[in-house]
Amino acid sequence: MENFKIISHGENLLFGRKEILAETESNSVPKKSDVEKFFSEKFSSPVENVAVKKIAGKFGTKVFQIGVFIYDSKDNKDHVEIKTKSKAAPAA
Repeated sequence: MENFKIISHGENLLFGRKEILAETESNSVPKKSDVEKFFSEKFSSPVENVAVKKIAGKFGTKVFQIGVFIYDSKDNKDHVEIKTKSKAAPAA
């Protein structure tokens, strides 16, 4: 993710997070894990506090829009983010 620019950056104090919309140019779709790692380094936050909301490509171009939420803490993220069956802990 060399060519990357932030389109919008905002604070959501109610949920304790930063909401970032960025754009990057790449030959292939960026991996979710790479995006999490990149934004955690860029904003000096642990990887477990980063939630990637979307990675969307523009048809016919190499431009991808990336939506990311960076939470203040892992507890805030766990409380706010919807857990899917695959992410939820197995029942005992």
